[in-house]
Amino acid sequence: MRTFTSLLGAFALVLLLACGDARAQGFLTAYEDLPLAPGLTEVAGSGLSFDTPGGRIVEAYARGAGKAADILAFYAATLPQLGWTKAGPAEFRRDDETLKLAIETQGRDVVVHFTIAPE
Repeated sequence: MRTFTSLLGAFALVLLLACGDARAQGFLTAYEDLPLAPGLTEVAGSGLSFDTPGGRIVEAYARGAGKAADILAFYAATLPQLGWTKAGPAEFRRDDETLKLAIETQGRDVVVHFTIAPE
């Protein structure tokens, strides 16, 4: 039994290491269930969130190493698991909200501008 437990633990560790590059690196502070793509870090103080009579408005920025295509592929694969539906190349919808991603290359970094607004 002890050998089986050790093997199971080793297998779990191998899986975690193998899948490490595809995991989110955290979540935006302004919107608790929007993950950060691997390599991105939220720009401190960039997030804002407020409620309006029409719904919530959220803006945030993240930056880091990576390619725009890889970041878009991450969100295209991840956001549907969180209930978002793809509405365009960099646009998603969930309930009565629209999420837009604007990605800009600045030197070696990419900057992602997240905007969530009511439809």
